[in-house]
Amino acid sequence: MLVKTIGKATLYLGDCLTLLPSLKADVVLTDPPYGMRLDASYANSTPNHKKGIGASKGYEAIVGDEKDFDAAPYLAALSGVAEQFWWGANYYRRHIPDGGSWLVWDKRAGMPDFDYSLSEFELCWSKKKRRQRILRRRWFGLCGTETQDVRQRVHPSQKPVELMMDCLQMAAEAKVVLDPFMGSGSTGVAAVKLGRTFFGIEIHQSYFDIACERIENAQRQERLFA
Repeated sequence: MLVKTIGKATLYLGDCLTLLPSLKADVVLTDPPYGMRLDASYANSTPNHKKGIGASKGYEAIVGDEKDFDAAPYLAALSGVAEQFWWGANYYRRHIPDGGSWLVWDKRAGMPDFDYSLSEFELCWSKKKRRQRILRRRWFGLCGTETQDVRQRVHPSQKPVELMMDCLQMAAEAKVVLDPFMGSGSTGVAAVKLGRTFFGIEIHQSYFDIACERIENAQRQERLFA
């Protein structure tokens, strides 16, 4: 296991199930691999040639994405955390307890209709019962977001930082954020921008390194503006 501390963020390279019992958090915000069986080579067709973070011919495969996701042991390990957000939970709904609420992410966010093969929205389960909400953050196909060029995408299922900030702002009292499936570190960057303490776990070395770099960059920018 490798541990790296970056400001208020502590990042772990390893298996999250072995680490979760030793970590305490106020909110879980995560996007686990849930059997989408993404063909990471499709990134070769996108303009993902920016030098620096993620400058490769394509994304590397996501560990665990080749099989259906069993969320039960992770939910059990995190049962004491009241605030939880699980992206893609509709794919592993049989493991999600009754109650809570659902968030809808509108990925088109006002873009005109056009025929495209990618999903126009995604769902997130919130453990706490709250007002049903639609989060409108553009991240559709090759279009990037309102503030982020698509060439900054470094992970096949990467979420916009602004979207993760939207979730964390719903848990305004939560000071310690945990992402057991950190991926490229979008949750960590969001936590840094909001001044929260962050624990992130990632099993894939390449994505762990990318997350470290993105979170280091976010810390540097926050110090610059402080």
